[in-house]
Amino acid sequence: MATAGDLAIRISVSSRHAVSPTVGIVQSTASHGMACVLLFSRGYMAMRVLVVDIGGTNVKVLATGQKMPRKFPSGRKLTPRKMVEGVKQLAAEWKYDAVAIGYPGRIVGGRITTEPHNLAKGWVKFNFKAAFGCPVRIMNDAAMQALGSYKSGLLLFLGLGTGLGAALVADSVVIPMELAHLPYKNGTWEDYLGVRSLQLRGRKKWQQHVEYGTARLIDALSPDDIVLGGGNAKKLKKLPRGCRLGNNAYAFNGGFRLWENAPSTTRSR
Repeated sequence: MATAGDLAIRISVSSRHAVSPTVGIVQSTASHGMACVLLFSRGYMAMRVLVVDIGGTNVKVLATGQKMPRKFPSGRKLTPRKMVEGVKQLAAEWKYDAVAIGYPGRIVGGRITTEPHNLAKGWVKFNFKAAFGCPVRIMNDAAMQALGSYKSGLLLFLGLGTGLGAALVADSVVIPMELAHLPYKNGTWEDYLGVRSLQLRGRKKWQQHVEYGTARLIDALSPDDIVLGGGNAKKLKKLPRGCRLGNNAYAFNGGFRLWENAPSTTRSR
């Protein structure tokens, strides 16, 4: 589970839009002593956002007003500097005022606090604002997909990708979870639900672990909505009961929502 200090985001819901984060940042405290960030409204000003979804296999990008995302390979040799260079090349002709990054690791206070398991090192102290030359907001990649997926009630999101991402949205608060490296059978959750399990055990046994793990989380959390996202979710022959299939577009939607209603005070790139 997320520890005190992990990022949580208060969002508001209307019948017209599934979810709309509102603007301004104040420090507060959620239940069980968890620090969270509340976003409150200051009035709407349109901001063009470049969303960067960092995965263990690919880095995907999409900007406000663009219809088709672009991507380039990531992997264990990808440093943050190489990531920024690759993103700038793909988005060279796009206009944007700010950047939203979905990062595969722990975020505290909007900052990366742990190095990724499936990428190169050097992310913790990297200055993304200076590298992109504009404001940057960073959140856990699974949390960003959860934010983009949310409708109402209690949402459980599991990202079945290179690793395993997990997040909750509880009464409009996004809560990242560090589930991947918790013990599961003879290894970790990621060892059995991540891509290495799919490759080692085959699709059928991998799916059995996905179904078993998902069922245990449902028993513990009693969510109203369960979304299985990530690149490997579509390889499930049948979705576990009560689950719906996610889409990579949810990550971009979450990135846009992360900046939605933010006052535009910067010059477009």
